[in-house]
Amino acid sequence: MQVEEEYIKTEEKVPLKVEEKKEEPSEDIDALRKELSQLKDKYLRLYADFENYKRLMAKEREELIKYSNEALMREMLPVIDHLELALQHSFSNEDSKAIAEGVQMTLKELKDTLGKFGLTDIPALGVPFDPTVHHAIAQVESEETEENIVVSEFRKGYMIKDRVLRAALVGVSKKPLQKFNKEEE
Repeated sequence: MQVEEEYIKTEEKVPLKVEEKKEEPSEDIDALRKELSQLKDKYLRLYADFENYKRLMAKEREELIKYSNEALMREMLPVIDHLELALQHSFSNEDSKAIAEGVQMTLKELKDTLGKFGLTDIPALGVPFDPTVHHAIAQVESEETEENIVVSEFRKGYMIKDRVLRAALVGVSKKPLQKFNKEEE
């Protein structure tokens, strides 16, 4: 029993430290609410910026994929031009006709393959001149054709999807100049 008595004797009552209450707790609450509101606003702005960034990256990735073959196709256009030029020459004997058929098949296969990746011809002859897809290098006076209609094509133009790869070199119609008669003046 002696042990218990010593234990009881050594036990001291220690007063707990109690924080002093501030007179205006609502000021702290208002400050915390204001800080919370500012943090929510900052979070929403960062979230919106991040969503915009994600959309921009997705669009850029889509554009990159969509036009990834553009450089290759641009390099292939002279090959197409040369094959078409070879076909324009007349072939007189049977051996030449066989070569022409081979060139025709090669050209068709090349265009079909590039077409699978979005390469298309730009329509030129007989359509109204469009400076976004046509490059006028000549004007041809014509009474039969309306003004600003493409009447000749010097080099084909091509598009990849919705982007101009190479503008068509064309001749555009214009009305002939009227001759003034000096007697009428």
